[in-house]
Amino acid sequence: MKIAIIGTGRVGSTLAYCIVLKQLCDHLVIAGRNQEKALGDALDLQHTQSFCTRPMLIESRVSAEVENCDIIVIAASTPMSSKFNDRMELGEQNVALFRELIPVLSANNPEALFLILSNPVELLTYATGKLSGFAPHRIMGVGTLVDSARFRYMLSKKLNIHPDDLRTYVLGEHGPHQFPVLGNAQAGGEPIGDTPSHRQLFNQVIEAGFEVYRLKGYTNHAIATAASVVLESIVADNNRTIPLAVRFDEWMGITDNCINIPVVVGRSGVVRSLHPVLTTQERQDLLVASEFIKNAIMSLMPDLVG
Repeated sequence: MKIAIIGTGRVGSTLAYCIVLKQLCDHLVIAGRNQEKALGDALDLQHTQSFCTRPMLIESRVSAEVENCDIIVIAASTPMSSKFNDRMELGEQNVALFRELIPVLSANNPEALFLILSNPVELLTYATGKLSGFAPHRIMGVGTLVDSARFRYMLSKKLNIHPDDLRTYVLGEHGPHQFPVLGNAQAGGEPIGDTPSHRQLFNQVIEAGFEVYRLKGYTNHAIATAASVVLESIVADNNRTIPLAVRFDEWMGITDNCINIPVVVGRSGVVRSLHPVLTTQERQDLLVASEFIKNAIMSLMPDLVG
């Protein structure tokens, strides 16, 4: 198994560390614009091998030299301003960056799955599919998986139940147009309940990432760990149910779009999408999120639509 990480920032570096600790591949490639940083990460992780249970080839490359990988993870992004408070602010420049990266990476890695971490993740996942020509099941974006984890953590503190035992998802946009699926959320078969207090907790989820950003200047641990969960599901082919940004022709009446929905992930990528029963409010929230994303796609990359 050969995995490449494109992007040597804090997220890419943290994910590389997760991959080494979890021993998720035999061959790890780190690539990015800062070649010295990529080499430094590779050397540091090579030294980490002394504490791991099996050998792994770890090296650095420039992005154009990354080839024959099983999985490509893209964490590359234009720099964020100190006043960053909207992931869509990155849209225009990151779409331009992906127009440079994706054609070369897809040509050099024709059998690879793509996992997108860069923001706005829905737009960039859609762009990756169109620019690569790859089937939609081979391209996934890590978006509301992180928001779902944040929500479960907050609920767990209130309910005194382990987060992993709470069955609830955040869907839609990895941004202000996300929404919780509380109508059928449960723990141990018991409904969690769509209550005002649970809604109040969810309002904190929407701002959670920006709170971390304001406090330390970046986010890295949660998104990198979330990405490692997706990679583990692919590598182990264990068919986990995960909310991810995926491009689709049609899903629950929505056409030609890319939003965060619950999917089953295995070795081939997205094995299938799931269709949760939504309340009237959740259905409305879904339509609002999908319309927002589609309008953004049409605005920033109209040539890729259709």
